[in-house]
Amino acid sequence: MKIPLCIPDIGTEELDAITETISSGWLCHGEKNSEFEEAFKNLLGVDHAISMNSCTSALQLAIECADIRGEIIVPSFTWVASANAIINAKATPIFADINETSFTLNPKSIESLITPSTEAIMPVHYAGQMADMTEIKKIAEKNSLYIVEDSAETIGGEHCGKQAGSFGTGCFSFFPTKNITVGEGGMLTTNDSEIANRVKCVMAHGINKTAPEQQSKNKPWRRIASDIGYNFRLTNFQAAMGVVQMDKLESMNSKRIKNAELYNGLLSEKDNIITPVVVPGNKHVYQMYTIRLKNPELRDSLVLHLKSIGIEASVHFDPPLHQMEPYRNGEYIRADLSVTDNVCESIVTLPMYPQLGQQEIEFICEAILDYLHS
Repeated sequence: MKIPLCIPDIGTEELDAITETISSGWLCHGEKNSEFEEAFKNLLGVDHAISMNSCTSALQLAIECADIRGEIIVPSFTWVASANAIINAKATPIFADINETSFTLNPKSIESLITPSTEAIMPVHYAGQMADMTEIKKIAEKNSLYIVEDSAETIGGEHCGKQAGSFGTGCFSFFPTKNITVGEGGMLTTNDSEIANRVKCVMAHGINKTAPEQQSKNKPWRRIASDIGYNFRLTNFQAAMGVVQMDKLESMNSKRIKNAELYNGLLSEKDNIITPVVVPGNKHVYQMYTIRLKNPELRDSLVLHLKSIGIEASVHFDPPLHQMEPYRNGEYIRADLSVTDNVCESIVTLPMYPQLGQQEIEFICEAILDYLHS
């Protein structure tokens, strides 16, 4: 049996929406972007949602357009895009440790890292579960720090009834492994109109279409750059796919949660396996399903064994950022990152997607248990 790590849930509705939009002749940023953004605003209950070409672009502009150029506290246990975006925005990542059960930014690790140069906190919501935003927001407000939520893996996740991306400036990914996909794409969410307006300008070559000088009826072709910018826009036909995916989000997330419950029922601590812990007050939407082995020495061989029999298991994330060449130097590392080190040596990512069936989950779990007990 061949079981991939992830399969995006794409049906005829997405194909029809893409075909219709391409047939309209309007391929670049257009009306479907506005429709996609409106659906996102309604989900999160925020004032602004801005679609763009990637979550990495959203992260970079969330920092750049808030004029953050100092230190940003971020977990080392994340995909490299989190730190890359900070560097590309001309700020400095400072690595914090994670919580041992949720694998998200530990608020206790944050406070010891705050200096006069600290300007922001970037919590990374992991695998479908949010960080402790209640405590992180308290720390941010106490120290006048900006919050950028890396919500790439947690579309539809909640903390205390509030959606991921609604506590600060939210940044989302629509890569094929995420809870919804448009192939490649991202979204930035915020309640700050000033940041939203600047993001819209900078993501489109620095041209502010709402500026008075752009509105000349006699010269409608005028496009005047008011800022240094990029081309970070999302296409109209990708946004059309996003509109359909948003309609399916609740159903797809429900299937992920059901699949996680099946996994949890078949794997347990008696088998030296630690299954995901859902923190009280959180809604976990399982962008990934990750387990930990109590015996880390078996991790690598287990993953390779599963791959050898057709189960596409993986590891997210090993190595952590502070072990990678660009980020090893002492400038970025001040905290004890021992929890991060321990987690990255013992964690395993198992297949997770809405179409994953009970028979497949049973096959995966049987293969794991057979291997660990052999």
